[in-house]
Amino acid sequence: MNQALSTTAVGLHYLAIIGGTSHPSIVDALGDIAPDLADLTISFAYGQVYSRPGLDLRQRQLVTVAALASMGGAEPQLKFHIAGALNAGGSPEEIVELMTHLAVYAGFPAALNGVFAAKAVFGEKGIVAGATRAAPRTSRYDDGLARLREIDGVAGEHVIDSLRDIAPDLGRFIIEFGFGDIYTRPGLDLLSRELATVAALAATGSATPQLKVHMHGLLNVGGTREQLVEVITQIAVYAGFPRAINAALAAKDVLETRENAVD
Repeated sequence: MNQALSTTAVGLHYLAIIGGTSHPSIVDALGDIAPDLADLTISFAYGQVYSRPGLDLRQRQLVTVAALASMGGAEPQLKFHIAGALNAGGSPEEIVELMTHLAVYAGFPAALNGVFAAKAVFGEKGIVAGATRAAPRTSRYDDGLARLREIDGVAGEHVIDSLRDIAPDLGRFIIEFGFGDIYTRPGLDLLSRELATVAALAATGSATPQLKVHMHGLLNVGGTREQLVEVITQIAVYAGFPRAINAALAAKDVLETRENAVD
């Protein structure tokens, strides 16, 4: 009983920060149909998961927004967590850049829907987000290849090599667009991009090889084992335990590969 009360109190604390109010709307929304679900959301999702170390609140919200935007079909929750990202210290420009980044991993429809959701939240809050325009690049391929090597290393180059005899233009698009156009943009640091990418790929649940490549990428740009595990733990709440378990097993393979390489 004391533990339940403790996690509920902790959950209410974090939910108040994310939701920007001391009275969570989920209590009223579910009170007449599923009050226990509201209680479990508060005590488990916010009381036990959000309170964990490893990721700060801004990072947790960017991870959550990336997962929800990538999966689609949960616009009310996406808008709530976009607002939560702002309440946790994220900027409007970071939210827009996150959606732009997701065009690579979840497709343009998901990115566009995410931007429209963000625009609606900004309108409700009276926020005017500055429109970021990246400077034109004269060497998209060279810049993209350099960024791919920096982030994904050998694993990323293997992906490009594997496409040479079947879809070489796709490999070129990955370098020029994904890494030359997107990863070189301002507005979101590399660690945040890789946290979001791992969250998006883990949440969609159907791209394990690419997920492993970007788990390596997260670690290559300064992310830690703890942060990797926390992204996976966070998405269990929003994408379900089966996808989180699969992502955890992928992370185990990645970490073992890196440890063996050192040995």
